[in-house]
Amino acid sequence: MICGIGCVATVGDFSLSQTVIPPTLTSFHVHKRSVLDLFNPCASVFICGFKVLDGATGSELERRGVDTSLPLWSARTLLDAPEILAQIHREYLEAGADAITTNTFRTHRRSLAKAGLGERARELTKRAVEIAQRVRDEANPSARILGSVAPLEDCYAPALAPPADECAREHGEMIRHLVEAGVDFLLIETMNNLTEAKAAIQAARCALPGRWIASFCMRRHGPPGFLLSGERIDALMPSLSDSYAIGINCVPAPDMESQVRHLRSIASPTAQIVAYANVGRPDSLRGWMNTDAVSPARYADYAQAWLDAGATIIGGCCGTTPATIAALRQLLRHQSNSDIT
Repeated sequence: MICGIGCVATVGDFSLSQTVIPPTLTSFHVHKRSVLDLFNPCASVFICGFKVLDGATGSELERRGVDTSLPLWSARTLLDAPEILAQIHREYLEAGADAITTNTFRTHRRSLAKAGLGERARELTKRAVEIAQRVRDEANPSARILGSVAPLEDCYAPALAPPADECAREHGEMIRHLVEAGVDFLLIETMNNLTEAKAAIQAARCALPGRWIASFCMRRHGPPGFLLSGERIDALMPSLSDSYAIGINCVPAPDMESQVRHLRSIASPTAQIVAYANVGRPDSLRGWMNTDAVSPARYADYAQAWLDAGATIIGGCCGTTPATIAALRQLLRHQSNSDIT
């Protein structure tokens, strides 16, 4: 099928020979590296080695007084308060994050159109990436920029997901915008159903082979391994074989361990597993209700259990803060020191 930014691939079989290398790839932050290295998940230190993601953006903006009302949610700051967004990115890097996520969770054309801004999708996505890049270059040039790719509709309402052809077209456009802007990796996150997840994954594997992560939102109640749609995550495993990492996000911190353990049991033994949980709850007006129910230290305790269950990359989702990420970095430092001694 034709996907992403002009390459041809099939869902089950992808090879570099099928890829038309986009010219924009040669102008990334790592432009001095071999183009072939960009397609090799472990060709360099640039590709390998990040362990701590950043925390929440949208809920952190709300915590600092930025208007995050729906439908724009976090995207509004790109128009009204870009300096606050930049400060949040900076604080995550200072807290010890190895990667920061672009504020593009709601810059799909579909999301922006609900506020009459659909035609500005490319512009606002590029603006979000540029803010993250500028802060990264100033604060920690070795950090990675992850381009956020979110569900097209409500993260917690899988029944609202568009049909497969619309998902393919719209995620293809979103991912093209992120790649053109120069992200280092694609982070497909909070996916809640098979149809949309497969569409986004196909576009990502075509646009940035080996440099995409797919993370899923799971049911809280009942056995682990079920997307919010009720479909089993196991069905996605063949589509995830060439990802950089796979994971779970935006489930409550106490519920994450069982989901990670299940994912570890069905994934390749060498697969990187990402875990980043939430603190608080969804809010129909503001997008997210922040709480202090889980302190940074307690969150790190939960994260230790995720690592024990098989996670290799940890971070924070809605409701987490730079203090949360600092606690995760301290956890890994402690582990490293213990390994040495």
